[in-house]
Amino acid sequence: METHEHNLNVSLLADKVQQWASQQPIGFAQKAEEVESQLDDNGNSTASCTSFFKTCFNSLNALSGVGILSTPYALASGGWLSLTLLFAIAIAAFYSGLLIQRCMDLDPSIRTYPDIGERAFGKKGRLLISVFMYVELFLVATGFLILEGDNLHNIFPSMEFEIGSFLSGKQSLVVIVGLFVLPTVWVDSLSILSYVSASGVLASGIILISIFWTGAFDGVGFQQKGKPVNWSGIPTAVSLYSFCYCAHPVFPTIYTSMNKKHQFSCVLVVCFILCTISYAAMAVMGYLMFGEAVESQVTLNLPIEKLSSKIAIYTTLLNPICKYALMVTPIVNTAKQLFPCRSHTKRPLGILVGTTLVLSNVFVAICVPFFGYLMALVGAFLSVTASIILPCLCYLKISGSYRSISYKSVMIWVIILSGVAEAVFGTYTALGQILAHL
Repeated sequence: METHEHNLNVSLLADKVQQWASQQPIGFAQKAEEVESQLDDNGNSTASCTSFFKTCFNSLNALSGVGILSTPYALASGGWLSLTLLFAIAIAAFYSGLLIQRCMDLDPSIRTYPDIGERAFGKKGRLLISVFMYVELFLVATGFLILEGDNLHNIFPSMEFEIGSFLSGKQSLVVIVGLFVLPTVWVDSLSILSYVSASGVLASGIILISIFWTGAFDGVGFQQKGKPVNWSGIPTAVSLYSFCYCAHPVFPTIYTSMNKKHQFSCVLVVCFILCTISYAAMAVMGYLMFGEAVESQVTLNLPIEKLSSKIAIYTTLLNPICKYALMVTPIVNTAKQLFPCRSHTKRPLGILVGTTLVLSNVFVAICVPFFGYLMALVGAFLSVTASIILPCLCYLKISGSYRSISYKSVMIWVIILSGVAEAVFGTYTALGQILAHL
């Protein structure tokens, strides 16, 4: 936005969420801060004022997240041939992004992703999309705590804390991280965090370069051969790949903000190509460096005494901490709408709700401390549904294409059925892995 100095001002989040009592949420998982970049000083969408390059930046930030850390593990789970599935998912997600644009072109009154659900399937459609949004927000925030605990324990393996007689080691570190991020949930203005958390592209680039440097110049090398294919790990691989492409609920807001809306398809092309290249590069490098021993977060395999490794790890630690409040704030503000209160009680209520939410995140992170399995569950059950299946179904309903048989409708139905199969098998596999390790 050329005329907006605060393109990523997330301090407006609270104001916008107050409108969600009637509109339902716009934010989605690690993408909440990109949504807020499209709001003006009154909390309204600033339509038709974002240039092509700024739209690309916002979209790249939406697609760039902690999922890149798990791509080597995904490749190790499925083998080299599973890399083709990354490209297949990228193509399907790209096409469903185009379908979101077409839904909005068919009905100019649509401005958010829940609007698309309501236009297609009424209030139930809006509610369904909203539930998927909130659940993903919660689980990704939980994943942040697990990620922080794992990496802190990797840096300081000899540091042991005992909290009561039940928590020690990684679990206590998760509690400490929860206490650290708790005050950020109480803050009404998140503008400072927004500028840091909006650097998803920069963080991904730094991590990618640092890991390449570790492999090429710090003695790790790219010596591992890996397996051609591991059929039992394909569902996990596909689920983690899908988690990397869960920005679709943000696309309507980004599209609405564009100055030249006909360029949105070009924005999607640029962003999906760049992000897919970075995901594939990270997956290949990590698998060649560590082979079958690669962890669910590739940073856990890095030699911590090397400078390049420290840069990658500290960048990984900083980004989720700054994003955590942005993930849970939509849930906090929407929960506050359920309790009628006077103006002087809003602040204490917000603190109470925020504290309860953080405690619940910490509880889940302690009970299910498996980052890879949890993100696979999010990817299979939530990302596939929200980013591939629902956009296709909504387009068929809004456009009326479901009434006829054409090349386009057949292709969309193939994508839907493939997405359903992925969701079923991926969710079953992820739940089985979680239960087996509890």
